[in-house]
Amino acid sequence: MLKSEYHISKMDCPSEENMIRMKLDGLNVIKKLEFDIEKRNLTVFHSEADEEILKRLEALNFGAKLSGTENIDESEVILESSEVQSKLLWSVLIINFTFFIIEMTTGLISKSMGLVADSLDMLADSFVYGLSLWAVGSTVLRKKKVARLSGYFQLSLALLGIIEVTRRFIGSEAMPDYRIMIGVSILALIANAACLYILQKSKSKEAHMKASMIFTSNDVIINGGVILAGVLVLLTESKYPDLIVGSIVFLIVVRGAFRILRLGK
Repeated sequence: MLKSEYHISKMDCPSEENMIRMKLDGLNVIKKLEFDIEKRNLTVFHSEADEEILKRLEALNFGAKLSGTENIDESEVILESSEVQSKLLWSVLIINFTFFIIEMTTGLISKSMGLVADSLDMLADSFVYGLSLWAVGSTVLRKKKVARLSGYFQLSLALLGIIEVTRRFIGSEAMPDYRIMIGVSILALIANAACLYILQKSKSKEAHMKASMIFTSNDVIINGGVILAGVLVLLTESKYPDLIVGSIVFLIVVRGAFRILRLGK
């Protein structure tokens, strides 16, 4: 049995972990994957050397580099339970999709493009978790097709969002409701932290999750950005902080869409 360590510099949240799992799915030499999101490391246990592992990781453009490979005793490897993994994925999928609906609805009501954009980021994560669940027992061709459809759908929504932000920059729109922005974003931040905790607790040798891992997650940083935008809307009595943050988040969603599309290649 071989044990290969990879450093993946752009892997900082569970949705990216699941994208990597899907990309490596179908390689029969792989027996187990272990992720350390905090340190951005992936350990692959495989039966024989296979250059395809690194090729697939590099195709995601997450900055994957092979740190080293060593021989180990097969008895050291405890295989994962697919049933447990599926339950965890269902949990975080439900949380993310619920907050997509909440943030989209409240974003439209409060006229906050920051909340609307963050709702699409939640939807993007939902797509990734949903694709991971779909991957179980599905053919490679079908998985790639669903990934492409999801990626194009997400990209279309993000581009519509960017067009709407541009229109609001030019036009005379009402100020967004900062109270709804801040309140809903705090709830979304808690939801994202809960997802990180659920997934990390299932695999960590420690019973707790370090705060540094939560606060360096892209999802939590985005929530913090929308909260900050709400505070700035209150202080400046201007719509522009919300539009600026909304623009940034929409661009992040566009990047996420292209990542999902890479799974379809």
